Amino acid sequence: MSPRLLVWRGLEEWLAEACEVTLDGDRLHAKGTQFGTEPHPYRVDYELTTGSGWVTERFVVIARDAAGQRELDLRRAADGNWTVNGEARPHVAGALDCDLAFSPLTNFMPARRLAGAPADHVMAWVSVPDLGVLRSEQRYEPIDERHVRFVGLDDGFTAELQLDEDGLVVRYPRLAERVASAARA
Repeated sequence: MSPRLLVWRGLEEWLAEACEVTLDGDRLHAKGTQFGTEPHPYRVDYELTTGSGWVTERFVVIARDAAGQRELDLRRAADGNWTVNGEARPHVAGALDCDLAFSPLTNFMPARRLAGAPADHVMAWVSVPDLGVLRSEQRYEPIDERHVRFVGLDDGFTAELQLDEDGLVVRYPRLAERVASAARA
């Protein structure tokens, strides 16, 4: 599939995100930028690569704010172990995916893998703009072809995500909605 440019805007807080997404079989590659103002103004640039089955292989993030610049190189090994900038992160061992705070993009992988039944996931959740990597337990529940319920098992937060024909988020209530999508030549 040719690359698509996706653009989202925040719904309750000022937020903007744009990324170029390429889906190839059961793999994803995305490069994007997120701008936010909470807890203070920041910019995050990222590149996400998944392997077979939409499982995260590498997530590189650069955050910029008034405190300076931070870099994160988050990698998942085939055995399910994760590293951050080369250092082991056993608290997220077994996770299949990364999850970037405030980003509708990273809901794609667990939602896309649903096989008609609810599934619980451990995520390597990346906070912004500090780029901390935390364990996040989440559930994805299929509603129909274009809707999935997200449940934060850590905090009880729920949201009904609207998806497009490829499984990419169109609307994430209280977070963001897509305002543009275009295929690139």
